[in-house]
Amino acid sequence: MTSRTEWPAGYFIGQRDQVPDPATIEAFRRLPVPNIGDCMGRSIGAIGLQPYHGDNGVVLCGPALTVKVRPGDNLMIHKAIEMAQPGDVIVVDGSGDLTQALIGGLMRTSALTKKIAGFVIDGAIRDLNEWTEGGIAVYARGNTLRGPSKDGPGQVNVPISCAGLLVNPGDLIVADVDGVIAIPYAELQDLLPKVQKHAQREEQIRVNNASGTTDPERFNSLLRAKGCPV
Repeated sequence: MTSRTEWPAGYFIGQRDQVPDPATIEAFRRLPVPNIGDCMGRSIGAIGLQPYHGDNGVVLCGPALTVKVRPGDNLMIHKAIEMAQPGDVIVVDGSGDLTQALIGGLMRTSALTKKIAGFVIDGAIRDLNEWTEGGIAVYARGNTLRGPSKDGPGQVNVPISCAGLLVNPGDLIVADVDGVIAIPYAELQDLLPKVQKHAQREEQIRVNNASGTTDPERFNSLLRAKGCPV
């Protein structure tokens, strides 16, 4: 592999060392993103992104292929699409810039052909009518009709910051109607049973709430610990 010192300043194309296995991906696909976030400390999750793919039932779940670009420039996103494997999620640090779109309908067509699972863009997109046709998920900070440049610089498969998420190549991206979260590859196996257990516990609480058998001690004990005489 080419050393980073051999690349021009601001440019780099790396490779992922590891990606989640299919069984792990499918297991997390069945879990709500808020439950995952609860088990990661309740302070992790993308901020300011919206779904533009027109189907609230879609769950995006796949390995991150990361891209860092200059605001308004998508040269390296084209390279990432070329490199992507079926099921990948292309995650782009576009610095939250909304002055020029980073991806549009033509790139969507290429991504569909490559069977890319979706995009997470800390920046703008365009051609909204095409994205709402479905078939591929996209989360972005906003939209504009103004198109991008293709001059660089940019980097592929490097650690990035995307809408408040720290994302490394090969991390697992999970997104649903509630939002987007990134799970570090090294944490996947330990986290999975915790989220599954949490989801089961919430389902039991939901059943109790619906039947009117909620245990008041659940919150009264917290109030007493604060000194409240309940």
